[in-house]
Amino acid sequence: MGLLPEDQASAHRASRPAASSAPGGRRQLRSYLLFVVAVFYYFFARSVAHHSADGFVGALWSPLLEQAMLVFLLLVGYAALGIMFQRQTHPIAEQGLPRRAGWRAEFGLGLATGWGIALICVIPLAVLGGIAIVLNGRASEWGWFLTDAVFFLLATLAEEIAFRGYPFQRFMDAVGPFGASLLFSFYYGVVQMLLPGSTRVSFFVSIALGLLLSTAYIRTRALWVSWGINFGWKASRALLFGLVVAGVGSHSSVVEGDPMGPFWLTGGGFGLDGTWLALFVILAAFPLLVRATRDLDFRYNAPVIVPGGIPVDIDAAARAQHEQAMGAAPAPPPLVQIAAAAPAPPQPERPENPLEPPAVN
Repeated sequence: MGLLPEDQASAHRASRPAASSAPGGRRQLRSYLLFVVAVFYYFFARSVAHHSADGFVGALWSPLLEQAMLVFLLLVGYAALGIMFQRQTHPIAEQGLPRRAGWRAEFGLGLATGWGIALICVIPLAVLGGIAIVLNGRASEWGWFLTDAVFFLLATLAEEIAFRGYPFQRFMDAVGPFGASLLFSFYYGVVQMLLPGSTRVSFFVSIALGLLLSTAYIRTRALWVSWGINFGWKASRALLFGLVVAGVGSHSSVVEGDPMGPFWLTGGGFGLDGTWLALFVILAAFPLLVRATRDLDFRYNAPVIVPGGIPVDIDAAARAQHEQAMGAAPAPPPLVQIAAAAPAPPQPERPENPLEPPAVN
């Protein structure tokens, strides 16, 4: 269940369309049923992680351990489903975490995008309203600052695995990428509505954010960009500006911010997740994300040419065609072997005639 290298990932991606031989309708039904199973497993894993964390550690470390256990349970559970039903040889990579070339840059791209969305929302809040910021620079507080950063890394990773990983992929097999993005974003919004203090505005913000993150996955076929966006959007507001995130304001111990201004800017006790400003900024980020992931979309979504038919010797076929067009080649002339000349036979000596004069030398 290790991460998948780049060359193996490309080969595996090329073989996926031919992996299923079931008819279309039966395959879609099977994918939908697996999606339902994966959703129920998510709530089961979340419940187990929550109760187990409370039993192992105290209240201070419980949120961090809960997110770590949730990530572990989701990865292992969805990997088991992938092995059993899709016969995946690299189930962790198939969930959207391939160890391919440039994956750190992809996460950085998402992080910059999420940070930019948060910054654009914070600037009008600071200019039109104001943020009363209190800094606490004690060494112990910086330790908790790092702990909170790890918490957001794990929490956003758990969200991406649950909402853009195996369940989303099975639902995409059933209804297609566009339908899966819409319906899964609605599902993400419903789950976020369970948080205390959520409003109708926060519901629409969650849907828009879910569509943005789903778009990032579909264009890159991995969770690195979407994970970076999710982490940048949430962690930067809490850790750098000390603002409330989804109704929780106890994340940052170094920076504590108290926003001031109208509700459409601050979101009240729920934070920027419940503002119309955040909704418009997230919608405006779609074309920027599409442009930023143009190369990744071409690299991982371009159709793979799979050779078919029978092997053909191109050189032999071209040679035969040439000989047919030029006619049969003339037969080579027969070889003529020239033997060595035989020595002349010795001439018999004539008897001397006494009447002839002697020869003069």
